[in-house]
Amino acid sequence: MENAFTSPENIRWEKILLFSLLLLMPIMSAVPQEIKIIPRPQEIFIPSQDFVRIGSGNYIEWDENLENSARYLQEYCLKYYNLVLKTDQNPAGSRENTIYLNHDKRLSPGQYSLSVSDKGVHIKGSQDGVFYGVQSLIQLMPPDGDFSGESIVVPFVEIRDEPRFEYRGMLLDVSRYFFDIEFLKKCVDFAAWHKLNYFHVHLTDDQGWRIEIKKYPELTETGSWRNGTMTGLWPGTGNDSIRHGGYYTRDQLKELVAYAKERHVTIVPEIEMPGHSLSALASYPWLGCTGGPYEVKQSWGGSIDVLCPGKESTFEFLKNVLDEVIEIFPSQYIHIGGDECQKDRWKECPLCQERIRTEGLKDETGLQSYFIKRIEKHLNLRDRIMIGWDEILEGGVAPNAIVMSWRGDGEKGCLEAIRAGNKVILSPSFGFYLDYPQTSFEDSLAADWGGVTPLHKTYNFEPVYKSLRPEDVKWILGGQANVWTEYIRYPSKMEYMTFPRLSAASEVLWSPEGSRDWEDFKDRLDVQYKRYRLWGIRYNPADPDAK
Repeated sequence: MENAFTSPENIRWEKILLFSLLLLMPIMSAVPQEIKIIPRPQEIFIPSQDFVRIGSGNYIEWDENLENSARYLQEYCLKYYNLVLKTDQNPAGSRENTIYLNHDKRLSPGQYSLSVSDKGVHIKGSQDGVFYGVQSLIQLMPPDGDFSGESIVVPFVEIRDEPRFEYRGMLLDVSRYFFDIEFLKKCVDFAAWHKLNYFHVHLTDDQGWRIEIKKYPELTETGSWRNGTMTGLWPGTGNDSIRHGGYYTRDQLKELVAYAKERHVTIVPEIEMPGHSLSALASYPWLGCTGGPYEVKQSWGGSIDVLCPGKESTFEFLKNVLDEVIEIFPSQYIHIGGDECQKDRWKECPLCQERIRTEGLKDETGLQSYFIKRIEKHLNLRDRIMIGWDEILEGGVAPNAIVMSWRGDGEKGCLEAIRAGNKVILSPSFGFYLDYPQTSFEDSLAADWGGVTPLHKTYNFEPVYKSLRPEDVKWILGGQANVWTEYIRYPSKMEYMTFPRLSAASEVLWSPEGSRDWEDFKDRLDVQYKRYRLWGIRYNPADPDAK
């Protein structure tokens, strides 16, 4: 018997409704129920479970000084979602499903707001803040490419955000192993995706010189190549006898600087001195105390042979090198190393001993301080600020230098620098050295002198030490995660050692201390793994709680 529930008309509408729901299911499943952004924003409010649909043909509208952010987002959506978004300056404000980028000069550096509602996507901030807002918007998009191919959905959300620290950096050592310029650009992207704003490139060391200096061509003709490399963990099990090297031309480095600038990342060059300089000595033996012969070092660790501060020709060489470095890199910061300088040659060198006497220095430690202060004065005269590892504190620190505190947990160097009136960037080997093994069962050759650095150790590092007084905090500029490459020869391994620990470090440097939560971070990391795969990044898949 036919009733109201089984009538042909109702059955027809039930089929239509079921079909409609089936069509909506991919859309509904594509809407994230939680906002999982790394580093975690300061304030997040989810007004509803609604969403905005962004598809090809929709617009990115931007106002003054924001074209780079608009183009960046446009290119990102094309590369990862095959969406062709249009861009338009001087926003009309009336188009549907539009992304609006607005520059608010009143906001402080890095500050932004992000609003996703039925009125579209609105990002407002300082110039760099809008770019960071774009990075948060990217993390609201499907993390694994699971979308219809015609459009993506972005969940409704209200975000207010700004960085905790001014300096948020990562370092790549290209001296031990050379990485091509395209990979360095990829590292800039790593930084940008994590709202880091400095990429420190360790360009010279005992094992290789990587930057073209026109006045001194032997630095790249001789100093950029070594005739073999030790195998196994230090002190080594042998030598591969394979010639290794390479260098970056001035034009390549300027190209890198321009690429980074578009992503609000500053390239900080490092030219090591007075130690870790054997590649320079091999190129120009007169730079050393003994006159050589020297060769580019094939094993890890430092060298007894260092630059000779007893000779005026050494300082003339360094000033000329730094002047060319300044021509390439507009960064206000120039890193000069200053770490692990062995002083045995200085003790034996008549010229160094004469320098100690004539300058009224106490000893060889005082000679290092004299060396560093002369270099800092040269950089200051060219409107640059010197950064050095915490050994520059020995014998008396240069007055305007920034100390990058790396030894141990960084606290001792930090406190000493602050007491001397110097600003500090924290880069502790216990936590922020990403070349150390991530687990005790690490399945690849890794630096063993710093012990295991599991993910939670990186995440739980707190840059503001309990020993600091409230008035000391202003001296801390921020922090930096480092990737040294003694045991990292290929880009794939660099990525494997870097991720996910770089994501953890980014949250330490960006997010307020009180907002950091290990369990919450692990939950968001599950989504970040999908994004790594979307970006084509290799990462360590170990359990985040592994030790």
